[in-house]
Amino acid sequence: MQQILYTIAIWAVPVLFAITLHEAAHGWVANKLGDPTARQLGRITMNPIKHIDPVGTIAVPLVLVMLSGFIIGWAKPVPVDMRHFKQPLLDMALVALAGPASNFLMACGWALMITLSTTVLAETSIAIYLLQMGKAGMTINLILMVLNLIPIPPLDGGRVVAGVLPKQVAWSYMRIEPYGMWIILALLVSGVLGKILWPIVLRFEAIVSAMFIF
Repeated sequence: MQQILYTIAIWAVPVLFAITLHEAAHGWVANKLGDPTARQLGRITMNPIKHIDPVGTIAVPLVLVMLSGFIIGWAKPVPVDMRHFKQPLLDMALVALAGPASNFLMACGWALMITLSTTVLAETSIAIYLLQMGKAGMTINLILMVLNLIPIPPLDGGRVVAGVLPKQVAWSYMRIEPYGMWIILALLVSGVLGKILWPIVLRFEAIVSAMFIF
């Protein structure tokens, strides 16, 4: 139980901000492109309470940490009304791309914290705690970035692909959205998703580490 509580203490803040700021980024870009829906609902905020999904933000991460020590989750999706966009498919692609981009920036921020904890602070319990939290933050953000860039609707990557396809092809492509999560689940259960995901995540970890960790 003590180990579980310590793991939660390390992962809770990185996971919470990784999934909530991901959604806030979607809303911020949507607002910049003419859709005020997220702003009017108070979703363009760093306040995690506005983005918490009881299942994806609380229940699933807690179950995972107790079963495996690894945590992942999701927040309430930010509503986007494409009717406000001048170029609906392209603008939606930019909105979708904002989420993974925010995760990459957060991964860089956590990597910087790793550097500070190892160079500025002495080898104290606080330094070790911040180091482990930094590693958790970098990892969870890169996992979410790569996962969301998989080109299967409703993941962000699917919307990005739809934004660059010819209009007729894009609308046909988006018809697989109702089945997208089932496809992802099948890839996860079969082990294919992990084989696709981890090499890319590890590559980005190496890139971010080279940029910020000395």
